[in-house]
Amino acid sequence: MRVIFSGGGTGGHIYPIMALIDRLKERGICTNDEILFVGTKKGLESKIVPAAGVNFTTIDIQGFDRKHPLKNFKTISLFMQATKSARKILKDFRPDVVLGTGGYVSGAIVYEASRMKIPTMIHESNSVVGVANKFLGHFVDKICYTFDDAAKEFPEKKKLVKTGNPRSQQVLSVNAEPVDLEKELGLNPSVPTVLVFGGSRGALAINRVMLKSLMELKKKPYQVIWATGTYYYDAVEKKLKDIDYGQSIKIVPYIANMPGLLPEMTCVVSRSGATSLAEFTALGVPVILIPSPNVTHNHQMKNAQDLEKAGAALLIAEDDLNENTFVSSIDHLLLDESCSEKMREASKKLGVPDASDQVIQVMEDLAKN
Repeated sequence: MRVIFSGGGTGGHIYPIMALIDRLKERGICTNDEILFVGTKKGLESKIVPAAGVNFTTIDIQGFDRKHPLKNFKTISLFMQATKSARKILKDFRPDVVLGTGGYVSGAIVYEASRMKIPTMIHESNSVVGVANKFLGHFVDKICYTFDDAAKEFPEKKKLVKTGNPRSQQVLSVNAEPVDLEKELGLNPSVPTVLVFGGSRGALAINRVMLKSLMELKKKPYQVIWATGTYYYDAVEKKLKDIDYGQSIKIVPYIANMPGLLPEMTCVVSRSGATSLAEFTALGVPVILIPSPNVTHNHQMKNAQDLEKAGAALLIAEDDLNENTFVSSIDHLLLDESCSEKMREASKKLGVPDASDQVIQVMEDLAKN
C-alpha cells in the first residue's frame, strides 16, 4: 500500500503519523519507499521526519492571519499554488490513500487528493477540531478521531470512526528500558514520585510555580522530578545556585527516556497536548493538567476538561496556578492512594491500546475500494 501522510506545525500533528508509519512498517504493510510525508520547510516536521529516515517533501503554504486580514491575499494565493504542487506530488507518487492530521499543508494535499478521486482521510487528535481538518471534513472519505467532543464538530456523521490516538499504541509497544530511579536520578524507587514537566523546551508558568513551591515540596514525604525544559534549564540553575532544596527533588533539563520513566511515576504534572494525553491514558498515569492558554482555539483546555470529566485528571487553569493549588493538587494524588488508583483506572479506560491498528484498518478499507 502506497501512502502519503501530511501534517505540520505542531507535535500533535506529527507524532500520530510517525506512530502510524512505525506500525505500518512493523506489520509489513508498507516499505519505506511506499511512504511519503508532505510538510513545510519551516515546520517542526522538517526536523523530525527526515531524522527518522522517512521520505519527506515540502509545499510552500501559510496559515490565515486573523490580526492582519490584508496578508491573507497572499495566503490564498499560496494555497492555490500549493494545490498545484500537491497535484504534481500526487501524480508522481500515486498513493493508494492520503491521510492528513492537521495544519495548512495537509489542507492542500488532502483537498487536492480528494479532487483527484484518491481515497482520503483525516485524523483529529484534539477535542477542538483545527481549521484545516474542519475544512477537509467536507471532502474526505473518512474522519478518525480521539475525543467525542471533536466528533460533534463534524456534520458528516457517516464518515466518523473513533480510533483513538496512534501514539497510544506506540507507547505501549515501545520496549523501553525502565529508568532506574536510584542509579540514574539518585532517588528512592520505593517512595511516591511526581514528574513535573512542560515539554522539551519547557513551560514558563510551570517553572515559575515550581520555583515558588520548592521549599514546601522539600518537606513532603514524596519525591519530585522537575524537567525544566532545555530552554529554561540554565536560568533555573542560576536562580537555585545557593538554595538548598533537599535530596528529594531532582532537577533535569529534559527526560530522554520518557517511555521508560512514565510507568515508574505515581503521577505527572504536565501541559495537555494531544500526544502527551495519548501517552498518559495508554499507561494509565494519574495526571495534573495545566493547559497552555497560548494554543489555537484553547484546545489544550478542552482536552484537559475531557479527561477531568472522565475522572482521569485534575485540572488547574493557568490563571488559577499558584503555590497553594499546585502543591495541594500533588498532595491529593500522592498522599491519597485510593484517589490515585481511581484516576489510574479511569485513565486506562480512555486509552486505546490498538489505536494505530484501528486507523490502519480504515486506510486499508479505503485503499481496497
